[in-house]
Amino acid sequence: MNKKTVVLFVSIMLCCTLVNAQTNELWQRAENEAAAGRYKEAFEHLRNIEQQIASNSKLDAKGKAAGRYKTSRIRMNMYMKMRRSESAMEHLEKMERFANASGDEEVKSDLLYNKAIFYYSFGKTEKGNEVFKEMSARLTAQKEYDKVDDAYQKLIEGGRKSGNASMVAQAYSQYVAWKDSAATLKLADVSGALKEQIKAGEATIADMDSKLASRRGIIIALCILTVVLVAALVIGALLVLRLLLLTRKQKKTIRLLGENIALKAKFTSNISAQLTPALQKLDSSQAEVRALLDFSNHIQMLSQLEAGMGTAVETEEISLPAFCDEIMSQIRGKEKNGVILNAEAPKMSAPFNREYVSHILLHLLNNALYYTPEGGHIRLEFKKRSVHKYQFIVSNTGPVIPEEKREDVFKPFLEVRDLTVGDGLGLPICQQMAIRMNGDLAIDPEFTKGTRFVLSINA
Repeated sequence: MNKKTVVLFVSIMLCCTLVNAQTNELWQRAENEAAAGRYKEAFEHLRNIEQQIASNSKLDAKGKAAGRYKTSRIRMNMYMKMRRSESAMEHLEKMERFANASGDEEVKSDLLYNKAIFYYSFGKTEKGNEVFKEMSARLTAQKEYDKVDDAYQKLIEGGRKSGNASMVAQAYSQYVAWKDSAATLKLADVSGALKEQIKAGEATIADMDSKLASRRGIIIALCILTVVLVAALVIGALLVLRLLLLTRKQKKTIRLLGENIALKAKFTSNISAQLTPALQKLDSSQAEVRALLDFSNHIQMLSQLEAGMGTAVETEEISLPAFCDEIMSQIRGKEKNGVILNAEAPKMSAPFNREYVSHILLHLLNNALYYTPEGGHIRLEFKKRSVHKYQFIVSNTGPVIPEEKREDVFKPFLEVRDLTVGDGLGLPICQQMAIRMNGDLAIDPEFTKGTRFVLSINA
């Protein structure tokens, strides 16, 4: 690519960014003018937006349809405020055409919400109920419970602001009925998931029973631990459902939920601690015994981290080049043939908890050693994002984690596992440590040449 091509490409990208920024600014101005009752100015902004959308060659037909949908929605809302039902209906019909052309499911859900508002505003309560039920059923079927709840809250608030008592009464009545049904559906989802876990656990135990007859004591201990964890999850789910129903006592319920979670973490940790001495008396040379010991230690660590949420961790000022070199030295020599190890850190220091950050980075780097093939590359980097925010980045050229599994790797007890090949608690423990440091641990979705983990810390 020559210099002229690069300059032209950069110019086009800058122009597109400028057009989008100008369009968003005009939308905001139009909404502000409409809210203030200055409709003439608002309509003028919307005309300018339509001209920009039509002239933007970088937008495809679906993108333009989505933009025109938003413009028509603002116009419809203004006509509704002016009580011009025919004009509002005309733009509602346009919104429907644009929503279908956009192919965007969120735009279609927003259309149903605005149709309901239109019918309620002009006294067509039955049609409003019908449309809103359609939207509620659609989102509920997709298990988008939070979006349905938010839509009901907006509908009730809109009725209050407009002084439409009938609309508020209708919306609140439907909201209460939906809340009951949603609570039942959520309970069914949780119960179904727990039943599947229990079923899978029972199948695994039955399959192993014939091979591990001499180790029944260990298997029984695992069963007890599994039942305790499942019971704790059920209690947590029931407490969450109770929280949804007792809206007038939300603050008190949240406090009680926090106390119960802390007790659950302490209880689980105690059980694990009680099992550890018994496991230590077994033959630790056996892979199964070592796996159970590691599993017990990991459960204790995870429970202690959960119980300590909200408590600040100690930090110290640490020199970054020396720290990163020390971490890399602990894995150097373990890599496969031809694997390159790099550590990049600026000559500066930063405040963080040495124990937690060392644990997280070593876990990520050891995983990278396992998955990076011969001739690959493993890199540890430090980036300062702002005065009080910085990141440690661990990347490797191993296999890419599928998008649908990126969130699951941070969830403990998601599936029944063979403990001799790992208990799946390493990354959940690392993420809990990151959260304790007022940060987060996540997979970079934009990195496509392998896997990249980003540890963010807010000082």
